[in-house]
Amino acid sequence: MAKRKDARGTVILECTNCIRNGVQKGSTGISRYITQKNRHNTPNRLELRKFCPYCYKHMIHGEIKK
Repeated sequence: MAKRKDARGTVILECTNCIRNGVQKGSTGISRYITQKNRHNTPNRLELRKFCPYCYKHMIHGEIKK
């Protein structure tokens, strides 16, 4: 059976503040979240406010390519 193309796909959200300012020397990485989105309803890139443990506050996390 052929696999059908599903409307709901997995996306990765990455902190935009950590990328712009570079990661601090004390931290070990960049905050990333994995979520799903419906490609038919939201064809644009997804941006959500999530907590970044490296910035210690809620920041905008944007969708990145896999």
